[in-house]
Order: sequence, then structure tokens, then C-alpha cells
Amino acid sequence: MLYLVATPIGNLGDITQRALEVLGSVDWVVSEDTRKTGHLLNHFGIKKPQCSFNEFNEKKVLPQVLDMLRNEKNVALVTNAGTPAISDPGFILVRAALQENIPLTAIPGPTALITALILSGLPVHSFTFRGFAPHKAGPRKRFLEVDKDSPHTLVFYESPYRLEAFLKDAIEVYGDRQAAIANDLTKFYESVSRGLLSELAASIAGTTLKGEYCVVIAGK
Repeated sequence: MLYLVATPIGNLGDITQRALEVLGSVDWVVSEDTRKTGHLLNHFGIKKPQCSFNEFNEKKVLPQVLDMLRNEKNVALVTNAGTPAISDPGFILVRAALQENIPLTAIPGPTALITALILSGLPVHSFTFRGFAPHKAGPRKRFLEVDKDSPHTLVFYESPYRLEAFLKDAIEVYGDRQAAIANDLTKFYESVSRGLLSELAASIAGTTLKGEYCVVIAGK
């Protein structure tokens, strides 16, 4: 059985009882970063062998993980934080398991995009999650233009190194819409800034940014 196990996005207290039970019972934990997952497992007193599975090696490691599953091993897939396969490794493993009729299930839990969305103050009844935008300006603008006329609230992930450029391009493509920027969600220094895109861009200009950001932008 393959278990897709959601883990905390910040506060370790957000892990579910079911996730702990599964992590404590499986034969292997397949981790995006074995060091970070090791800290999580140690915190809860869980000792399990790990296998690295990330964007750089997932195609190479996939046969090894499938062999475990074919041999009726129970495997838990976890990422560094949040729900596997959401802007994180996991999709190709899920698809391969389904193609081989390997049973799988999800252990739900924290997801940064949902947390940011419900804290944004923007409409939540209909939204589009777009993940990370391309790194370069040209492709990023074309990426944003896909949803220029969408009525749905838009949710993006962004790196601290590109957040200023992302907001600049978002203003150019969408106009000066209402938006929110969330950072350090569920952690002690959690912050959610709300306002027009121009106001948010001005508030971070020249500042040192850390951590992953969620940007929520109002639809048209």
C-alpha cells in the first residue's frame, strides 16, 4: 500500500493522529528530504528507514519504490511540508502506482494554499491554484496572462528571491487588484498582508525576505 501523507507546513502540532499511526506502521518512508523528514520522525519518536525521492532523482528512484510496493511493502510518501504532489514530488509515483493497480490512499492534512486562501479575505467559493510561476520575466508574464480574465481567486506560490518581480509582473498583467501575501503560515511569526498589489509590492521593496510565500489575487 502507498500512503500519501500530509505533514505540517510549519507548526508540528498540526500533524494528524492518523498520519502518526501510518508513519509508525509502514515499512519505508519515501521522503523529499530525508534530513528534514528525519527531524520530524525523531520529534515524534518514530524510527523508520527512508528513501530519498525528490525532483532531481524521482525518475531514477521510481523503480526502486515500485519494487517495494510490488513486494507488498507499505510505503509512506512525504514531502518537506504539506501535501505530497502539490507543487512537490509525488505525481509520477501516483500515476505509476495506478498503472500497476497498486493500492494507494491519502492521509489528508495541512496545505499552504488552502491556509493562505481562507486567511486572505478574498472570495473562496471558487479559486484557481497555479503553483510556482516561471523564473524569467517573459515566461512569467505569459503564465500570468492565462488567467487575466478569470473571475476566480488566484493562488500562487513564490520564492523570496522572486516575489518582488512576481508582484511587479502581476500588476502589469492584472492591474492593481486586491491581494494577500502569506508567509510562515502556522509558525510563530506567521504573517498575512492584505491590500492592493501595489501596496503589497511597496511594503516589501528593499526588505530581506525569507521562507516560501503564498500570493492570493482577486479574480477579475
